[in-house]
Amino acid sequence: MGDYIVVLEAPIIVKDVESVEEAIEAAVNKVVNALEKEKLDFVRVELGYSKCPVCGAHFESAFVVGNVGLVGIYLTLKVFNAQSLEHAERIAKAVVGRALKKVPLKLFEIRELNNGREESKGIMANDEEKLEA
Repeated sequence: MGDYIVVLEAPIIVKDVESVEEAIEAAVNKVVNALEKEKLDFVRVELGYSKCPVCGAHFESAFVVGNVGLVGIYLTLKVFNAQSLEHAERIAKAVVGRALKKVPLKLFEIRELNNGREESKGIMANDEEKLEA
């Protein structure tokens, strides 16, 4: 059994926005409100970054066309007592997917915690059965 930090990437679509900054704010608020509704306050929400294929520079993953924005969001959470990397990924997707229905979630990064059990909030693998109910 291992403890993991899982980072998921989610594309968030927001409507009626005029600028990239407005799209970012609307997308983050949308995600935070959905997570709070499901009492998932342990999930960290951050703006995603993309890499330019030409110059290699990183830029914010946000784009606005015709008052519709697409914003990439990173969702980070700790998963405790998972049997494997794949198990930790499935648990993270199930937990976050509860709040962000119909939003495709893609694994961005996963790391095993080597310091043993931490006292910070997260989701236990044993709680997986509760998620399916």
